[in-house]
Amino acid sequence: MTDRAPGSVTRPLTVAIFGESYLPYLSGVTVATDSLARGLRAAGHRVLLAVPRPADGRGPEGSGAAGPNPEMAWLPSYQAPPPAPPGYRMPWPMPSAALAAVRDARPDVVHAQSPFVSGVMARRVARRVGAPLVFTHHTRFGDYRHYLGPLAAPGGAAVMAYLRAFEAGCAAIVAPAADLADEVASRLRARGGRSRTVVRAIPTGLDLDRLRALPRVDPRPEAGWSPDAVVVVSVGRLAREKRTDLLVDAFAIAAAARPDLRLLLVGDGPLRREIEERASSGALAGRVHLTGRLSRLDALARASGSDLFAFASQTETQGLVLAEALAVGLPVVALDGPGVRGSVRDGVDGSVISAGPGEADASLARAIVEVASDTARRAAWSRAAADGADRFSASVWIERIVELYRLVARPAG
Repeated sequence: MTDRAPGSVTRPLTVAIFGESYLPYLSGVTVATDSLARGLRAAGHRVLLAVPRPADGRGPEGSGAAGPNPEMAWLPSYQAPPPAPPGYRMPWPMPSAALAAVRDARPDVVHAQSPFVSGVMARRVARRVGAPLVFTHHTRFGDYRHYLGPLAAPGGAAVMAYLRAFEAGCAAIVAPAADLADEVASRLRARGGRSRTVVRAIPTGLDLDRLRALPRVDPRPEAGWSPDAVVVVSVGRLAREKRTDLLVDAFAIAAAARPDLRLLLVGDGPLRREIEERASSGALAGRVHLTGRLSRLDALARASGSDLFAFASQTETQGLVLAEALAVGLPVVALDGPGVRGSVRDGVDGSVISAGPGEADASLARAIVEVASDTARRAAWSRAAADGADRFSASVWIERIVELYRLVARPAG
């Protein structure tokens, strides 16, 4: 992979960021998009954020990211059909005043957060104004093919073929973790020839000052738990691709060994009703509490009042919530998988568990019990998590992103 020669752009940049979804829908991608836009503005750059307009004129609500508001270019939008969750707005693929405003701004760089509808818009704008297209690979799309039902196999293959073509047309690709960067670079090499696409592993950063200032909210009174309950928390979408069902299975095994364990699930999703039904009876009755959808900072405040963060997803690019948990001083127990070791330092601020087929729930349960039973280890890992969080700094992230922009940006004319 050969980097392009640096351009001569040294002035503040004008950056157009295109998103497939946006606030108030809360996800790792929408948080990263909002944080990127605000971080670039705080660094002195002009940012136009082209994202789907919220429904009914609602404000987008904040993600909790620091920094000045970007210039908004609201794309005409609609509520995506199931299996997309409520509040997930998609942009219409049509001409609009927002697109015209972005073109008129003559951005130095166009940065796509998705390869699909908004990615196509971003590519067209980049070609129209002669700017490089940068793409952040937020999602392992192949891991979501189960939503296609009987079309999962051919649909998944078609998506990957499209993705490879989109990647090849980018000046640069940002992967939030090193393992994903390697996968992207391998796909580019497999197309043959010598790719000029620059691939960088740049983890999404966090506003550490804001996270460290969060109040610790004790979840026990709201859930009706005793003050001495040991609370295992997980934050995220309640969905099969996040393996929330496996996490509940593991907790059930762990709770049989440690009756004082409790599970706090922060978030919402298609598995909520199934989990609520399971948690309302039998051995789990009274031991599992679902908060439903919360704002990002409210979710993290409740998480920080817990004792241990558990993570079972195998579909992550980075697992931003892992970095957030560590930043608020939560020790982590996580199944090994994509993006996990880029955040969790095994044996330092958490435990990363490797498990064979059919062993994941039991392996995760054993680790939860071991860490929950060792208060000294939890305290040491909590200190290490908080002390080591500087590696997630948003300022470092923004510096690396701007460095990449300058590498591929056209010379100032």
